[in-house]
Amino acid sequence: MIMLPPGAWREDTALLAILDALGGSAMTRAVGGAVRDSLLGQPVSDVDLATRLVPADVVARLAAAGLKSAPTGIAHGTVTAIAGGRGFEVTTLRRDVATDGRRATIAFTDDWAEDAARRDFTINALYADPQSGEIFDPVGGLADLDARRVLFIGDAAARIDEDHLRILRWFRFLGRFGIAAPDEATFETVAGRAAKLRGLSRERVADELMRILALPDPASVVRLMHKAGVLAEILPEAVNGGVDRLEALVRAEGAADVTGDAGRRLAALVAGDALAADKAAARLKLSNRLRKRLHVALSDDAGRDARALAYRIGIEGATDRLLLAGEPERLADLDGWDVPRLPFSGGDLVALGVTAGPEVARLLRRLEDQWISEGFPTAVDLRRWLDAGQRD
Repeated sequence: MIMLPPGAWREDTALLAILDALGGSAMTRAVGGAVRDSLLGQPVSDVDLATRLVPADVVARLAAAGLKSAPTGIAHGTVTAIAGGRGFEVTTLRRDVATDGRRATIAFTDDWAEDAARRDFTINALYADPQSGEIFDPVGGLADLDARRVLFIGDAAARIDEDHLRILRWFRFLGRFGIAAPDEATFETVAGRAAKLRGLSRERVADELMRILALPDPASVVRLMHKAGVLAEILPEAVNGGVDRLEALVRAEGAADVTGDAGRRLAALVAGDALAADKAAARLKLSNRLRKRLHVALSDDAGRDARALAYRIGIEGATDRLLLAGEPERLADLDGWDVPRLPFSGGDLVALGVTAGPEVARLLRRLEDQWISEGFPTAVDLRRWLDAGQRD
């Protein structure tokens, strides 16, 4: 029998107090990511719980045990149990009554198999008792996890029709856990339903896309998305060489020992011009900060001096441009370097006799350029620079 490996999360006194309050493994079990990641030897950050208890009973039992709760998703059966100053989501077992590809109408159940059947992938439908380590596997997730297969539970088409976002989740989980070529039948089903992504909110699509791009190396799975027609549906600006640019960027990030960044990788996908980035940002309803970052990364070339570039557009912008330009070696000039402040101002020029007005602004720009070209000296002889400029 396969059992949960030892892990600090299994000894968490806050979690154990909640489990005891909710009737132990007969009634409440850990589910999904905590179980899956434990079996893979990966860190466990969040522990979600599934329970046969209805929300009102969850709240009552927690209160009887002296624990607090919050009705964070009560309509969907989720109560947040609070212990040790932290929250744990506790969700009543559910079955789908009706779905439309965007949301589901659910009913509560006390059947673990019914709850498992409505989940997305077999590797996410693993339940476990953290105290004993016993694992409950209603849909064959253990075998798929061992083989690193990402398969839908039951009929893939039915699972996708219940929630169209599962198309993108399949690619994301494939990028995280898949080590072999994807199941051909599943791929064909996903590809045949790519157009269903049009009905989803742009925010949900953008969130999944950025999660995919944050994977250690998303290039291979994004290429699969392109092959399936999914990329054309959610990011048409990326179909013209976008995957090749992404692959080159990932190599450059590795060469520079720079952590992969989803925003920078999005810039690689839509690279070509800032207009394409603006269109993509509007379609995906990206934050103003990310829109600005894309625009800065793609507005101009990388220039000739890394520090001068960083001074003009910031360390993040310079890093993006240099990596997108395929010049990771130039980032060495920015290692441990802080962008300096201009050590003089227009007031200093006026004090030296320059007439206040447009002339001050013109001279300030010229002297700033000189300061940059001379390597950002901390001490500047403004009088000498002004006199030299007049001779020139």
